[in-house]
Amino acid sequence: MASSPYADLDRPPLDARALQRALVVPGGMWHRIDVVAETGSTNADVAQAARQGAGEGLVVVAERQVAGRGRRSREWVSPPRAGLTLSALLRPGVADAERGWQAASQRSWGWLPLLAGVALAEAVQRVAEREAALKWPNDLLVTGPDGGEGKAAGILAEVAGDAVVLGIGLNVTTRAEELPPTTGLPATSLRVAGSGSADRDPLLRALLRSFARWYGGWRETGGDAELCGLLETYRRTCATIGRDVRVLLPEADALVGVATTVDGDGQLVVRTADGVQHRVSAGDVLHVR
Repeated sequence: MASSPYADLDRPPLDARALQRALVVPGGMWHRIDVVAETGSTNADVAQAARQGAGEGLVVVAERQVAGRGRRSREWVSPPRAGLTLSALLRPGVADAERGWQAASQRSWGWLPLLAGVALAEAVQRVAEREAALKWPNDLLVTGPDGGEGKAAGILAEVAGDAVVLGIGLNVTTRAEELPPTTGLPATSLRVAGSGSADRDPLLRALLRSFARWYGGWRETGGDAELCGLLETYRRTCATIGRDVRVLLPEADALVGVATTVDGDGQLVVRTADGVQHRVSAGDVLHVR
């Protein structure tokens, strides 16, 4: 019997040529899908490509990432081929006359990781058939068989000149013993949460197609999240709204209150005990209940 080209039969490699044929189509958003066996960070790879003049629509997917980062430089680790680790190159500030897209103001770019969260939640619900919700600003939560929530994915957007590098890490077949310990919400994967689908290929296709659809609508409206329907959909998908929260701010004391909504700029609105409404553009959110 011939030996397998990969050790874990439960975690087959992605087929780069099949993904390219399916996703790089005339008139489509995606121009190149690169699948690499290993890299330090897909965000770093795409940021370098952006500095070298690569156009919008490049996607780099890593079967293994050894120096991945989340928000606040947290490490993002996943066993080889156990998840989807990818970064996409966007140039929202560049007009596209062929598509009729005006340049989106840099103020609106903060919506891009939230947009990616909506696309990811749609893909997980459609393909993995698991309930998915978003924790503001950048985490995907899935509900396990016991009804408990866990973090299955994180999203990180970084500005590189006039480009935005959007990174996504999703745990797919990661086993319970392979998940890292956390101090907040427990980490999980689609498999641990009870999904019967372990195939990353349809998940990746659904994610990139959903993202392209939302991004196209967002660009057509000049980055107006309300006009393109993104704001309403994000609010409906966001598990943070209506919860008691504790928000760890970059350079201030923690903010404690009730998350009442997400505003048109993508900021979380928190009402504290004194009735004051605070708008938060960056911070780590802890769900108190």
